[in-house]
Amino acid sequence: MKYLSPFILLNVVLLSGCFDNETPMGDVAYVQHSSSSATKYSAPYQEGDDIPALAYMQHDEEYNPESVIPPQCYTKTEGKNNPCYACHQTDKQDKNRPNTMNDGHLQGVYEFSDLGLKNHWKNLFIDRSNLIVGISDDQINSWVNQDNYSNFIKKLKANPDWQGEIAEVKNLAYPDQAFNEKGFAKDGSHWVAFNYKPFPSTFWPTNGSTDDVMIRLGKVFRERDGIYNQDVYIANLSLVEMAIKDLAQISTPDISEQRIGQDLNNDGRLSALVSNITKQPTYVGDAKGIELSYQLYPQDTEFLHTVRYIGVDEAGQVYNAPRMKEVRYMKKHRFKSKQLLASSYYKEAKEKHFENLPQTRYLGDKGINNMFGWTINGYIEDAQGELRPQHKQELAFCNGCHKTVGSTYDQSFSFPRKVQGRDGWGYIDLKAMTDVPTKGEQQGEFLTYFERVGGGDEFRQNQEMLMRWFNQDGTVNKQRVKQAKNLYELITPSKERATKLNKAYFTIMKEQSYLFGRDATLLKAKNVLQTVDDSQAPLEEQNRYVWDMQLDWSTATQ
Repeated sequence: MKYLSPFILLNVVLLSGCFDNETPMGDVAYVQHSSSSATKYSAPYQEGDDIPALAYMQHDEEYNPESVIPPQCYTKTEGKNNPCYACHQTDKQDKNRPNTMNDGHLQGVYEFSDLGLKNHWKNLFIDRSNLIVGISDDQINSWVNQDNYSNFIKKLKANPDWQGEIAEVKNLAYPDQAFNEKGFAKDGSHWVAFNYKPFPSTFWPTNGSTDDVMIRLGKVFRERDGIYNQDVYIANLSLVEMAIKDLAQISTPDISEQRIGQDLNNDGRLSALVSNITKQPTYVGDAKGIELSYQLYPQDTEFLHTVRYIGVDEAGQVYNAPRMKEVRYMKKHRFKSKQLLASSYYKEAKEKHFENLPQTRYLGDKGINNMFGWTINGYIEDAQGELRPQHKQELAFCNGCHKTVGSTYDQSFSFPRKVQGRDGWGYIDLKAMTDVPTKGEQQGEFLTYFERVGGGDEFRQNQEMLMRWFNQDGTVNKQRVKQAKNLYELITPSKERATKLNKAYFTIMKEQSYLFGRDATLLKAKNVLQTVDDSQAPLEEQNRYVWDMQLDWSTATQ
């Protein structure tokens, strides 16, 4: 017998038990659209069955061997609309760049394996307008304002068998309680939040999620003579930024060269207070024996990234909601030189040349090894909204961005886009940033993105963005975009849209259908291919671009 769609038959994919026709989830009631009699069917599944995502994981059957191809790669370019350039880049001018992926040729050509020709991200093709009808605004607002992170950390710490990391920041659900004005975690965990320009356009709040990122350096980068020294830590954080961005000097929060024991502004003396340092050959403090490496982080660098629902208050103001959709973690477990990285990129290219499917090295509780020196782990909501470790199939999705794409810096996105220097230390604040251009460009980055993509998201289906920033003929209203006073005005949704997006993602969470896609789309995607065939025209040459994700912060308006 053919199974009902998991997008309709929601109760077969819940992690535990069956629910009645209306089931409370915390303060939220989720109306199901199925008959409870359908739950009598169980595995094994037959060919042609519409199998729920959880069943693939429970039976260890691989759903999408090409999960490293993200949903955005199936966007219809129609020869002119190019969202591809933000990831796929070739920089032949910089001979020293460690990222030698050089995949700019992939912009809009759909070079997939035979398995990849089918778009497995079928959540994109679901109309969720009916599924969210039974969720009231008050219910979803109550849901997104619940803290599901603190209990998650508590459970990890209480589990004697847990072998993975425990990336704890006290009160992380409430950033104003978690971090001081410089971004340092108040709990002494040494995580540091930084203000960065969101990557176009998946992490724009208007497209479904809010987020933040924290960095933490290894113990030797935080200490002098074995004792924690915040001045040393700030100096080394700044030196990491200089290494990634290839800067000769940088502003810093006030630090003491005397406490660090080193002249960092090259004025020939140890000053009690400096706020600007020059590039050094090595890090400072107990890390003084470790050299800075061009565009590479030092070993033991960690990143903590939370992906959250969209908080929206009565006045329609958007904020990072306490409830987290995902907690993502990366640690550089091994430093690889430019030469070793080149070997890894070559191996990846060789495997693709021989049409081998991508492989993911799973490490159990610790996550996955991306084979470029990074351990990656991730946690996502279960059907009750509690954070759980992601299944290895869900984690494989991470390699699509944090392994081999040409635009990244040492497999990272956010830190290279940090507001430069002193002003960039502190929790993400969209109202404190304007639309500065990327390196080598003249106009604002997001304005440029609008023009190149033909919309306010990769799929060109965010109608609110089209109405706000585009003319009726489909061209960008450049004057209006340039008049936006900050990023908040440019990329946050209305209260109505934010609420609907939260509801749409809530249905994905209830289905546990992450293997089918995590994008909180409201309507069926029209500008996305379900199957790639020869009829798809590649991007015209004049619509392909060379681009650097780093920003020109010198143009920022105060």
